[in-house]
Amino acid sequence: MLWRIVLSVAVATAAALLAGWLTGFVVRFVARRRYRRTLTRLHENCHKPFVAVLVVAANYIVLFEIENRVVDGIRHALLLALIAVSAWLVIRVLYVVEDFALQRLNVDVPDNRRIRRLRTQVALIRRLTGAAITVIAIASMFMTFTQLRTLGASLLASAGIVGVIAGLAAQTTLTNVFAGMQLALTDSLRYDDVVVVEGEWGRIEEMTLTYVVVHLWDERRLVLPTTYFTKTPFQNWTRHETRVLGAVQLHLDYRAPVEELRAEARRVVEDSELWDRREWVLQVVDSTPWTMVVRVLASAADAPSAWDLRCEIREKLITYMRDNYPEFLPGGTRSAVDTG
Repeated sequence: MLWRIVLSVAVATAAALLAGWLTGFVVRFVARRRYRRTLTRLHENCHKPFVAVLVVAANYIVLFEIENRVVDGIRHALLLALIAVSAWLVIRVLYVVEDFALQRLNVDVPDNRRIRRLRTQVALIRRLTGAAITVIAIASMFMTFTQLRTLGASLLASAGIVGVIAGLAAQTTLTNVFAGMQLALTDSLRYDDVVVVEGEWGRIEEMTLTYVVVHLWDERRLVLPTTYFTKTPFQNWTRHETRVLGAVQLHLDYRAPVEELRAEARRVVEDSELWDRREWVLQVVDSTPWTMVVRVLASAADAPSAWDLRCEIREKLITYMRDNYPEFLPGGTRSAVDTG
């Protein structure tokens, strides 16, 4: 009996390994040329879990008809292994498919709002599907034990206090997970969105089900829980389009020549390569007991260009006022510029 079992397992394993090798051979030499790259990528990422599924499944089938107490234990272990490697294979296949989807969603285009929304949803769905498959696999493995099925109700009843404690401990994590799903489904936040959070300006660099990473303008990373974006107001400058209006505010004396400053602002904006040739305006928008507030608005194709355009306009207008009308700049300790 023993030699028969050993021989059967050896033959099944060899046949499964041979089938795995033949699959790679077919992908390399038989697949159509137009699909070769796709199938090669799929084979490279899924070959190991695929061969593992073949080996485990072959041995499980070979031992299925043999009635023996030791063999029963081995067969049960193979069933658990089959569930695990099958989940591994499914996750790998889904990841490859989602990678192909992400490669087709190129954000390096002028108006990439829709593409950024799709990339956000695909990335979050990727993490969600991986977690869901893992949970299903673990649950399926537990269901193979008769004792766990019959004692499930009593275990849940006796673990009431532990369940309450675990539920309270996991409450924050679950809340963040649901908040991450909400962000993806409602399209309120996407990859590469330009946002202002906690008084900081930056771009959405990474989104998961539990946290969001904001790449700040000075190369710092601000990590926030996903619940922050569902409970706290924040500015999203690219909610509906990638074009951004940059604002510069100057505090000037009431006697400052607004028309001359407007003409200089027009020259600065029109000469700048960062302006997208759409909108610009100079207006007196507010007043203080000592100064009037002059604001210049100019549009740019995207947030980084808008930031650089604001800096350029601010620098050149301050230089213009300093060289031509220095008496109209605020004195003392008050700043001449409100960066906004």
